[in-house]
Amino acid sequence: MTTNPLAVSICGVDFKNPVIAASGTFSFGFEFSKLFDIDRLGGISVKGLTREKREGNPGPRIAEAYGGVLNSVGLQNPGIDVFIKNMLPYLETKKIKVIANIAGDSEADYCYLADRLNDTSVSIIELNISCPNVKEGGMAFGVTPQSVKKITAAVKKHAKKPLMVKLSPNVADIADNARAAEDGGADAISLINTIKAMAVDVERRRPVLKNVTGGLSGPAIKPIALRMVWEVYNAVKLPIVGMGGIMNASDALEFILCGAAAVQVGTANLIDPLSSGLIADGLKKYVEKNKMNSLGELRGKLLV
Repeated sequence: MTTNPLAVSICGVDFKNPVIAASGTFSFGFEFSKLFDIDRLGGISVKGLTREKREGNPGPRIAEAYGGVLNSVGLQNPGIDVFIKNMLPYLETKKIKVIANIAGDSEADYCYLADRLNDTSVSIIELNISCPNVKEGGMAFGVTPQSVKKITAAVKKHAKKPLMVKLSPNVADIADNARAAEDGGADAISLINTIKAMAVDVERRRPVLKNVTGGLSGPAIKPIALRMVWEVYNAVKLPIVGMGGIMNASDALEFILCGAAAVQVGTANLIDPLSSGLIADGLKKYVEKNKMNSLGELRGKLLV
């Protein structure tokens, strides 16, 4: 029996390789599947889902930045019901694990979405806690350890699926928030989400984005993401999915050395739609070249 050296298990879910397309950058896989066989990936985290359909923010809502991309798309998505009826059946024909990224304006929204996904083929629920809590004055659910623990515990009571909490980097101490997610019952952690930023058009003397600020992603944030993954790896016992500026297999290996069990690829997909598949191929070449039994041998093995 041949063992797959790229295989990884995250909270009981088996992925054939650790490369996952990040939420918001791969939609639901339709367009990308026309360009390459998305079965080459370990999984896909789908576009952030809400209770009802959302059109997102008005444009301009995406802009280039030095070493990255600024976006203020605003969770445009078809809503949970349309996803389950129209998108998920297609993804079920693929040999990849499906992670459902969920977002809401209230605790009730998140719990409702978890309930709706319980009897589906989705493998993991990814809790996007960078959303504003409208009942608490608009502060994001993921800002303080107290709010992280509270929303995680609430959703965990409703989720029959493994629950992965996606941490925001726009916080005082990422390790404290990771511990709060663990205390709240999270099964895994993904990080980092985008960093709050902005761009200015000097000719117009206006912000480039209609929404003024947005989230920065891409290579510019990779050093920050690596630091945070390393800090979280040393703070909790949960499996970690790392992301933030991963453009190639070498980048992915850096995250694994810092403690990530798997990685999500985001902005790279916007630059080269083939990126995620090429990164998976690159990891395979690395383990073959180094005659490794498992890529997992590198996890957290950063020499410090």
